[in-house]
Amino acid sequence: MSVEHGAVDLFRVVVLLASAIIAVPLFKRLGMGSVLGYLAAGLIIGPFGLGVFTSSEAILHVAEFGVVMFLFVIGLEMKPSHLWQLRGQIFGLGSLQVVCATALLTCVGVGYGFSWGVSFIAASGFTLTSTAMVMQILSERHELGKPKGQRIVSILLFEDLLLVPLLATVQFLAPDDMSAVTDTVSVWQKAGIAALSLAALIAAGGLLNPLFRLLAKSKAREIMTAATLLVVLGSSYLMELGGLSMAMGAFLAGVLLSESSFRHQLEADIEPFRGLLLGLFFLAVGMSLDLNTIAENWQLILSGLVLMLAFKSIGIYIIARLGKASRYVALHRAILMSQGGEFAFVLLSAAAAQHAISAEVQSNMTAVVVLSMVTTPFGMMLFDRFVKAPAPDSNLQNVENVEDIEGGLRGNVLFIGFGRVGQVASQAALAYGANISIIENNTRAIREMKNYGFKAYYGDGSRPEVLHAAGAGHASCIVVSIDDREKALKIVENVHHHYPNTKVLVRAYDRYHALELVKANANVVIRETFESAMALGDEIVKSLGASMSEVETLHEQVKSADHERFALEIAGKEFEGRSLLLGNIEKH
Repeated sequence: MSVEHGAVDLFRVVVLLASAIIAVPLFKRLGMGSVLGYLAAGLIIGPFGLGVFTSSEAILHVAEFGVVMFLFVIGLEMKPSHLWQLRGQIFGLGSLQVVCATALLTCVGVGYGFSWGVSFIAASGFTLTSTAMVMQILSERHELGKPKGQRIVSILLFEDLLLVPLLATVQFLAPDDMSAVTDTVSVWQKAGIAALSLAALIAAGGLLNPLFRLLAKSKAREIMTAATLLVVLGSSYLMELGGLSMAMGAFLAGVLLSESSFRHQLEADIEPFRGLLLGLFFLAVGMSLDLNTIAENWQLILSGLVLMLAFKSIGIYIIARLGKASRYVALHRAILMSQGGEFAFVLLSAAAAQHAISAEVQSNMTAVVVLSMVTTPFGMMLFDRFVKAPAPDSNLQNVENVEDIEGGLRGNVLFIGFGRVGQVASQAALAYGANISIIENNTRAIREMKNYGFKAYYGDGSRPEVLHAAGAGHASCIVVSIDDREKALKIVENVHHHYPNTKVLVRAYDRYHALELVKANANVVIRETFESAMALGDEIVKSLGASMSEVETLHEQVKSADHERFALEIAGKEFEGRSLLLGNIEKH
């Protein structure tokens, strides 16, 4: 009997995998994207298709870890300093969008004759966008690292934080609460537990880097993978104990490890699990589409779907435009975030369990949320077809994109950024007979270079695919001469990870930036003001009457002192010598 049961389970696993590997490539070939392929496959093998699976709840519960791991990977890309820079978008833009969308959707519920309480719960559930859906689409479209993608990620993070207060609100709206005093105490207790869980995770974050350094010495790859899974699942479990979102726990764990030297290894270890479980999540969503409920209440569900999609999209568009987003970006965000999400299932289930909404409302709203997730890929297809993207920076006329060059570039010296520093630095290389390649993200500068005989291509050097197209794998060295500190650091990290044998020479903004670049394994770091300031110091000493030999001696003393202090700072030590305090002067 057990063997037979095992055979049946194995059959289901085979069907699950087969449906995915057939549907996803087919739908991608038809231009519909992988998400729609997973949803369609889930519907076909689910309770309302072939009936191979009679319930999607167990699969959905396991597959939620795909979303968790996706947020961990996003967290690895979000350094605390970068996250702090996004605080206005997370809490400002996020709160405005949520308030506007919830208000409009609540009015839709009231228009159908439901009470304000029921309408608010349904509206709140639909306002919580599908993190899995949006992240997957952004990833496939290579938009996660772009400004419009970063703003969407910020809003999604804020929505994740809302789950706990919304669950508390459901408790207040439930008709069978024991008393307001009990509720108040309960809410404060939950808030305290959530805060303690958050503090515990942040405190534990300080132990993660030493842990991975210790495990790396064992040279056992499978142990590193196990440790990565432990960190992701452990942080998720800790947040779940505190009543917070599991995805938020994984994201914070990623942020805490974002500056670790093991960041790329961790991402590579988690990638297979993330992709497989995320695909499983979409399969489960497809299975959960209740066709019987839709058939019985099709007028209510379809009309509600259209109105809720329309009103949420309008709210998102309005807030995006008020935030000075272009028409194209606002429309892109409105369509991409128009659906309800996986947290709606949690919120609706909690509301039904506490009798804040009826079982019928829960069933109908669940169908509306699932259908809204199905419509999103179609919406993005229509957006791409009928909404023309404005070309950046003077329409990129007469400017070639490096990603469009067949076979990529083949220079033995690759310049990323070719402003005043790059142009001067290139002269010696050209005189030596080097073949240089240039990528630049300033289209005006690219056009002006043509007047001086330089051929440059448009591209963002911080993106791995652009580095590949620019021929980073064929270059003897890569010269990073951009004036964006964060991007320069990201380029060094990407080159070190993808092309470890290629030398990287970087222009540093100041001393602190130089320290970060050296720690990121840049081969050569030149502070943009240091050498010119040293030359100016030589002229000052000459003006005071020093001989040439005295000037050279003083020059070497100052330079040696600076190099020694720099080496100590890299090692995390302080130098007590008075002569080396000169290094403290250069901060900006």
